[in-house]
Parts: sequence; structure tokens; C-alpha cells
Amino acid sequence: FSSFLFSIFTSFYYNEIENTYSKTTNLLEVYFLDVGQADSILIKDNNNSMLIDAGNNDDGELISNYIRSLGITNINYVVGTHPHEDHIGGLDNIINDFSINKILLPDAITTTKTFEEVLDAIENKNTTYKVPTIGEKFNLGEATIEVIYTGTDTSDLNNTSIVLRLDYGNVSFLFTGDATDKTEKLILNKNIDIDILKGGHHGSKYSTTNKFLEKTSPKHAIISVGTPNTYGHPNKETLNKLNNNNIKIHRTDKKGTILLRCY
Repeated sequence: FSSFLFSIFTSFYYNEIENTYSKTTNLLEVYFLDVGQADSILIKDNNNSMLIDAGNNDDGELISNYIRSLGITNINYVVGTHPHEDHIGGLDNIINDFSINKILLPDAITTTKTFEEVLDAIENKNTTYKVPTIGEKFNLGEATIEVIYTGTDTSDLNNTSIVLRLDYGNVSFLFTGDATDKTEKLILNKNIDIDILKGGHHGSKYSTTNKFLEKTSPKHAIISVGTPNTYGHPNKETLNKLNNNNIKIHRTDKKGTILLRCY
């Protein structure tokens, strides 16, 4: 993966200078992997790691190799936000290739070959997956993860997406999967005032409402998207809303893999 880097300091200096303002010797790295029209996010805190989604079917081996190149052999948490192929396509590779402490999936079952391959990999590894509970919290090294939402509306699998908040020092993230405006409305009363937003549903017109942006008030938005794509992602209206709210936009189709280093 080619990569773009920007660093975040707990004193909120958003730039790529030396670690002058570091308040900790620890380092959190968040990789928004360039997997085209798909999602895959790797979070690394020293020897602890978490993978949120694993791209399309053809991305599995590539993602596995990339994770290995970072010296990772064990993944603490693997999350499939929802059972669409562009999010869980490579999960079977990850499950087969790594030691994993816990696998999190929503309470949504489909009959697609991709989903069955994930279940087969879990069974062959002689392990199970867990459906997270809204409000549940767990630690990843010095970072705290909170489950903001996970749904059961299988009429639209996007709205079964596991939505996660991550806090590390004074920096906070919201990972939204493909959550649409329907889910956004349901979590407006949650703890979602954050710094970094993973733009929902690849920047489509069905996500990122003005009310949601007002509530989350992010400084940066990351959009995982491929080019060209037949969906018109990211949607022009969504980009305008982000720009009108003075939110800096970072796109994987423009910058490749985006690495955020949080000190």
C-alpha cells in the first residue's frame, strides 16, 4: 500500500513535525488501508492490534501480508462491521492467517458465499464470534473502545453496522462502518463528539447528515473509497457538507493508505 501520513498530538497540533509536544512515550497508529471501494482499518498500540473490516474477497491476502509486514502475528480484536462483501470479504484470510483473541460481528446472518466463508474460517479455527453489546467498553493497550451501536435491521445490512468510538489521550475517533442516516439519527444522544470521523458508507448521500456532523463536530473525516466506482462515491453533497463544516477531508482514492500517528 502507498501511504499518506499525518500526526496527531494530544495538545492538538495537527501537522507532521517532530514529536515536540508528546505527552506519552506510547504511540497509537491507525491505518485506513487503501482497499479501493471497500473498508479496512488497522489499529496498533505497541503490541496490541485491532482490525476493523477486511475489504473485498480479493483483498484478504494483501491485507494479511501488510499486517505481517508490521510485525503483527496476534490480533486482539477482529471486527466485521456488517456482512457486506466489501467489508468482510477478506476476513476469512485474516482468521486463517493470524492468532485472534476475539472476533466481533453484528447480529445479522446472510446466505452469501462470502459470509459462509467467514463462518467456515471461524469454525475451522475452532473458535467463535461475539455479538457486541451497545455501551460495552474494552481496552486496546492505552486506548479505550466503546460500542456506540450495532443493529439487527437485516432489511438494510448497512444499518446493522457496528459503530465504535476510540479514545486515546485527548484524541477520539468514530468508526461508522456503512451506517446510514437512519443509524446516525439513533445515536445522536450518544457520546459521539470526536476529532476523527470515518465517513459512513464511503461518503454516500445516505450518510453524514448535517445534524450528525453538528453532534460529532470532527476536525478530520476519512473516506475509504475506490476510483473509478459506479456509485458516485463520495457524493458531492456529502463533500459539500464536510467542507461547509470546515472538516478536513482525507480520501484513500486520492492519498492511498492513510496513517494517523497519535502521540
